[in-house]
Amino acid sequence: MKHFILAGLLATVAAFPAVADYTIIAPANPGGGWDQTARTMQTVMQDEAISPSVQVQNVPGAGGTIGLAQFASQNKGNADALIVGGYVMVGAILTNASPVSLADVTPIARLTGEYEAIVVPAASPIQDMQGLVAALKADPGAVSWAGGSAGGADHIAVGLIAKAAEVDPTKINYIAYSGGGEALAAILGNQVTAGISSLGEFQAQVEAGTLRLLAVSSAERIEGVDAPTLKEAGLDVEMQNWRMVAAAPGLSDEQKAKVSADIEKMVKSASWQEQLAAKGWADTYLSGADFDAQLKADITATEAVLKDIGLVK
Repeated sequence: MKHFILAGLLATVAAFPAVADYTIIAPANPGGGWDQTARTMQTVMQDEAISPSVQVQNVPGAGGTIGLAQFASQNKGNADALIVGGYVMVGAILTNASPVSLADVTPIARLTGEYEAIVVPAASPIQDMQGLVAALKADPGAVSWAGGSAGGADHIAVGLIAKAAEVDPTKINYIAYSGGGEALAAILGNQVTAGISSLGEFQAQVEAGTLRLLAVSSAERIEGVDAPTLKEAGLDVEMQNWRMVAAAPGLSDEQKAKVSADIEKMVKSASWQEQLAAKGWADTYLSGADFDAQLKADITATEAVLKDIGLVK
């Protein structure tokens, strides 16, 4: 009788897929956007019982490409391994001529997005985006821009602005800073003409009145944000700095489906939505073939811009 009971229990357990103990690679230092995304995933996946144990490992360097290479080489076929990344990684793969790309992992979904914001110090004589564009047209090199890493989302956005303003993108004076704090200090210290980063990076200073927000890169005005879009300012530019999650290479269709289902359960949970609201992140969840198509289009467009800027041959 005991043998029948045991066999029945084993059959019941086998009928349900094992719950994964995920490890998420954040290919950046602690505290940044990718690290925050990974740790938010960790919290929600554990709170929602999607995974009993989620570990986060930081592997920083080279715009995420060091972590990406390590992840791809060490986790083939491992359905319990995830990595976060995003638009910055797309640019870094191209500018660093990385031998490993997003084609070497299994993209699962776009999770969140932030729009770029263009600011000037409150004391700047530049009052609006039209004034900044006029200065850019008059002497591109005299307008200095503070932003994140070379070839990253901020740099790409400046290149797109220059192109839309019919200014040679190779003549832009872009100063790359390794951290948001350094860029912010340069802007507040009037060491540069303008600054560009995700809206959240500047929100507190804009509200305090120490920075003037000229425009945002969204398609439409953002609720609660007193600034026009770049399109309203006469520049045909729309851009989102998105973040994504990918799984390891070499997964079976069944493994990919299980990971995708876990991520979908996470993003549709109340816990995830509460985290997005608290952090000011937009819910831009996109998965499957739609995400694959968006990723392909973004890689093609980014390569074109980086060639225009002169960062990619």
